[in-house]
Amino acid sequence: MLTILGFAMIATFLVLIMLKKMSPIAALVLIPALFCVVVGKGAKLGDYVIDGVTSLAPTAAMLMFAIVYFGVMIDVGLFDPIVRGILKFCKADPLRIVIGTALLAAIVSLDGDGSTTFMITVSAMYPLYKRLKMSLVVMTGVAAMANGVMNTLPWGGPTARAATALKLDASDIFVPMIPALAVGLLFVFVLSYVLGRRERARLGVLTLDEVLVEETGVKETETVLVGSGGSGDARRTPVRTGGSGSGTDADAPDEKASEDGDDDGFKPLDPHRSTLRPRLYWFNALLTVALLTAMIMEYLSIPVLFLLGAALALTVNFPHIPDQKARLAAHADNVLNVSGMVFAAAVFTGVLQGTGMVDHMAEWMVDVIPEGMGPHMALVTGVLSLPLTYFMSNDGFYFGVLPVLAEAGAAHGVTPLEMARASLVGQPLHMSSPLVPAVYVLVGMAKVEFGDHTRFVVKWAACTCLAILGAGILFGIV
Repeated sequence: MLTILGFAMIATFLVLIMLKKMSPIAALVLIPALFCVVVGKGAKLGDYVIDGVTSLAPTAAMLMFAIVYFGVMIDVGLFDPIVRGILKFCKADPLRIVIGTALLAAIVSLDGDGSTTFMITVSAMYPLYKRLKMSLVVMTGVAAMANGVMNTLPWGGPTARAATALKLDASDIFVPMIPALAVGLLFVFVLSYVLGRRERARLGVLTLDEVLVEETGVKETETVLVGSGGSGDARRTPVRTGGSGSGTDADAPDEKASEDGDDDGFKPLDPHRSTLRPRLYWFNALLTVALLTAMIMEYLSIPVLFLLGAALALTVNFPHIPDQKARLAAHADNVLNVSGMVFAAAVFTGVLQGTGMVDHMAEWMVDVIPEGMGPHMALVTGVLSLPLTYFMSNDGFYFGVLPVLAEAGAAHGVTPLEMARASLVGQPLHMSSPLVPAVYVLVGMAKVEFGDHTRFVVKWAACTCLAILGAGILFGIV
């Protein structure tokens, strides 16, 4: 019964937010509360919520101060050179912009933190998507998939969890997986190319007069459409007339968003913004490198590192208290939205774990595996990693489910290393799970409805996962 109720709770949550019947925060709180009562454990709801909040509080703190830290770094111009390079490559071509989104997300993902990746990627690419009326869910989807592939880095989390759960060395798991992960990243770039062509077909071949000005930012000039719908017609038409084509399945969600505040996204790219601190560029760069190094080396917990980093960045770059208050206020919306979503997700995870739904769901998934599939448990684990890492946290999957699957595989001669590598396959889909706090940073900063993002990304992320799994089998890694 708990298995059925667990899947029913998750399905109800996803349906309601995808149909926009409830906001994600309301659904994350009210749906599990209702099912907790249905299970007959309503009296323990408070304990479950407190347990969930306690477990996610460090994550919420990390996200809060990470948003402040990287928000300040964006304000002072630390990432402007990366933005300039990507913008020079992208120009105003929708195809290049989508590929540039994937490239930027993959590069920034090297720090191993999804929230950081999404903040920098959205801040850099959002202005072009808004000005050219491109689909914002294409941006969020491509960024999430690129980050999902890169999230398998040993310091990204999943690999370390798999190594810990099965008592293996993380490098023994990750290094042989590199060819398969490279195929997955290549698939994301190919998919970006396809989605970019669809956006180009919808909008036409776009140009921005004098897009790059003085090596920085985007000049606010008239956007023109050359060859409406890519037909080759030499007419020059304002881009606002171009969005009526068939487009992608993600076009509709953006049309309303595109009507609101066309220029607001260009503020971070303003080369003359008052928050720039060019004389402190190398200090900020070294501070960021030191922060990321400390994260990788685990000198201190990540929330503490970001707390110290945010305080130091504010103090050095904005020594006057009114300026510090202004920077905090500028990023308050993102902080509130993300931290609120994380604590709401704590209710969901608290009920899932406290009522035992997660355990029963995992046991059921293992029990339904046919006996004849025993010798192919690595393949089974790779396939199961898609739904399981989407419907539960990485901790729940790697510490709760993977050891059980590994034992079943060992009985048929499948090594723990093969099982560990297969377990990483689902990460591109996992990064868009409603239980991943970083995804709320992504959709919040991009001003995209979570349901729209989910509808768009799930099928493409699943294909990316299967590409990695297929490559792993082909190369004999899994």
